[in-house]
Amino acid sequence: MDELIVSVSGVRGIVGKSLTTQVAHEFGEAFGWMLQTDHKPDSGTDRIRAVIGRDSRSSGPMIQSAFASSLMQVGVDVTDLGIAATPTVALMGRFLKAHASIVITASHNPPEYNGIKFLNHQGMAFSAPEIDNLKKVVQEKKWILADGNKIGRANTDSRSHAHHVQTILAHMDAKPIIAHRYRVVLDSINGAGCIASPMLLGKLGVELVHVNGEASGNFAHMPEPTRENLPELGQQVKRKKAAIGFAQDPDADRLAIVDENGVYIGEEYTLALAVLNRLMTKHGLVVCNLSTSRMIDDIAAKHSSTVMRTPVGEANVAGLMLQKNALIGGEGNGGVIDLRIGPVRDSFIAMASILELMTRTGKPLSALVADIPSYAMIKTKFPATRDQAARLVHAVKITFADQKLDLQDGVRVDWPEGWVHVRPSNTESIARVIAEAADEKTAKDLIHRVEKLK
Repeated sequence: MDELIVSVSGVRGIVGKSLTTQVAHEFGEAFGWMLQTDHKPDSGTDRIRAVIGRDSRSSGPMIQSAFASSLMQVGVDVTDLGIAATPTVALMGRFLKAHASIVITASHNPPEYNGIKFLNHQGMAFSAPEIDNLKKVVQEKKWILADGNKIGRANTDSRSHAHHVQTILAHMDAKPIIAHRYRVVLDSINGAGCIASPMLLGKLGVELVHVNGEASGNFAHMPEPTRENLPELGQQVKRKKAAIGFAQDPDADRLAIVDENGVYIGEEYTLALAVLNRLMTKHGLVVCNLSTSRMIDDIAAKHSSTVMRTPVGEANVAGLMLQKNALIGGEGNGGVIDLRIGPVRDSFIAMASILELMTRTGKPLSALVADIPSYAMIKTKFPATRDQAARLVHAVKITFADQKLDLQDGVRVDWPEGWVHVRPSNTESIARVIAEAADEKTAKDLIHRVEKLK
């Protein structure tokens, strides 16, 4: 379904159809104008600065060039980081004191997609009101093009990957991890994670088996790091007798894991294990979204900590984390957010945290997973426009009005035996239906209760 989607996840579309260079130009000029309006330089010598990076998709240089040139056309200086992970771009934006950062990425979407992700001066994804304002600017087209010496300047910076690695290492004790000399298989899907990942894991003393480790954009399999897309990773872990397997998505903000037996553990456990590692040394608030497993609640309760939930979208999670000074947070899609590094999902801190947990406990990954109460979660999706998804959400609210409902994001229904969350996707023309219960049969029954309302 070819529809340009503009949400807290940024702009997403199919290249050459809903997402063209013309679209990139319009959003670039509108975004640059919005930065100029919001920040209002005090004098003629003050300049608005933006940082831009991209994942490795073949369409990336084209979309980035169109967007960056449009920023410059309205007077914004642009620093090009080249291929860089989303969390790396966010971190560099703060390091360089930029007014905003932009990532040209479609994250886990298939290769024909690309997108434009907007991050503020803190490195946090734009909120829904900010995105609504951007859409309004695009529609009104009232920006003024710069001329003469007011046109934006272009430069590059090659420090981004090293800076990201150094920042993570500054917040952990690497020596015990180095002493273990873990063998790790990493699938970077030939995406943006290919560059900084071996740098970080090398500093942690890892013997790395890096598959799909060239930032070519030639995705070796479908990009979303799900069980169905990663059978070879488990085989490689067993073949190489590795301690763990990791899988990143193309912009390296999400991480899935495979245990030492080659068993796919999945994305939900990524956040659960990172939370467990953090809470073992300090108690505090954990923030996650409505679709994240209740494993987080169990772990937090065991460590005298609390959990707060938000709508799906890292901007929502990070916003509440900053507001409440949360210790750690993220989303069950494999996205770990640690404010010490930045307010975005980060597969690099996730990898380091899980290796640190294995070192701290002396347990293999399978044993750590066995210690956490398990649930069956089923994630389904089907093609739907925003209006079609909204009609399903409304039907669910009416049908189950006598149950516990959370209406922050679509609708989540909680029954004694489990929960189901129904919402339109922020990144694709689909509706997502996610259920969790003590066993798979019950979770499937919950899914059926909702899907028969379509």
